[in-house]
Amino acid sequence: MKQINGTMLQYFEWYLNVPEGLWNKVRREAQDLPSLGITSVWLPPAYKGIGGRNEVGYGVYDMYDLGEFDQKGSIPTKYGTKDEYLRAIESLKQNGINVYADIVLNHKMGADKEQDILANKCEWGDHNKEGDIEKIKAATKFTFPARNNKYSDFEWNWTHFTGIDINSQTGEHAIFKFKDKEWRKAVDNEFANFDYLMGADLDFSNKEVIEECKRWGLWYQKTTRVDGFRLDAVKHIDSGFYKDWLSYIREQTQKELFTVGEYWSYDVSKLHKYLTDVNGIMSLFDVPLHNNFYSASTNPEFDMSKLLDHTLVKENPAKAVTFVDNHDTQPRTSFTKLCGTMVKATSLFCYIT
Repeated sequence: MKQINGTMLQYFEWYLNVPEGLWNKVRREAQDLPSLGITSVWLPPAYKGIGGRNEVGYGVYDMYDLGEFDQKGSIPTKYGTKDEYLRAIESLKQNGINVYADIVLNHKMGADKEQDILANKCEWGDHNKEGDIEKIKAATKFTFPARNNKYSDFEWNWTHFTGIDINSQTGEHAIFKFKDKEWRKAVDNEFANFDYLMGADLDFSNKEVIEECKRWGLWYQKTTRVDGFRLDAVKHIDSGFYKDWLSYIREQTQKELFTVGEYWSYDVSKLHKYLTDVNGIMSLFDVPLHNNFYSASTNPEFDMSKLLDHTLVKENPAKAVTFVDNHDTQPRTSFTKLCGTMVKATSLFCYIT
């Protein structure tokens, strides 16, 4: 079979404003993509987020709501309704374009109820250092009343999470690790342990969580017929989970399901380690190459012969997905403002809208 060096189009950006709805725009423009050399598209998270129609998609509330239920102030997501989403995917596929869905399983936000929980407050700079046990109130009960158990009757409670970043009773922002919970070890070692990122952090040692994520993943692929996935924030999720999860979805669907993970690190050795830990089951975005692009664009003395040094595309090209910029690195995003040491925004963009 002939190998194709494809070109993926990221079909969104952080401040996207499409009056007709992104899904309708995608459906209308799908026929034009092959002539531009596009072979696949990466669509934004399609499920209901905490911000309803204003949510880019990473503040995940209900992953079974693809713009179908009146939740968080609207029926549509920022990008449109479920029917519009499915029609957009079908139009892309009819034009020979592979469709990759953005998968965000690290955390949940916007719980329907709060719970009283015992927790240890951890230090921001070292998540393994924790204080005494204290009682907090946390938004950890997800019942999705508007969906009324359609597609899934699973309800989330605090036992399905490892921690959260706000005490709802006092308004204090901190990293609260729930009593008798432990951060997973097979994650990035920044801040000693980077399991916790944001929101209510899923506990991937909990069998109920693992099984529900598998059920959802299978439902999602069969419902949408997407051709693969972009996995968000994999450095914060136990590597064993995605190795198991992706193998399961592929086995159950009997589909290849090309997958690329977002492991945000400029250290290519960390990318190599992650690929080894997941047995090469996915590709990774070449973040070190993005960093080199940034250096080249801001330093007049940059040696262009070093552009590919210490990059995934040079050291493991078969597993590298190269990019210049994305929604996280564009200027004015919260990611670049809050994580300036982690993400460097440049004036070069690789997406088209």
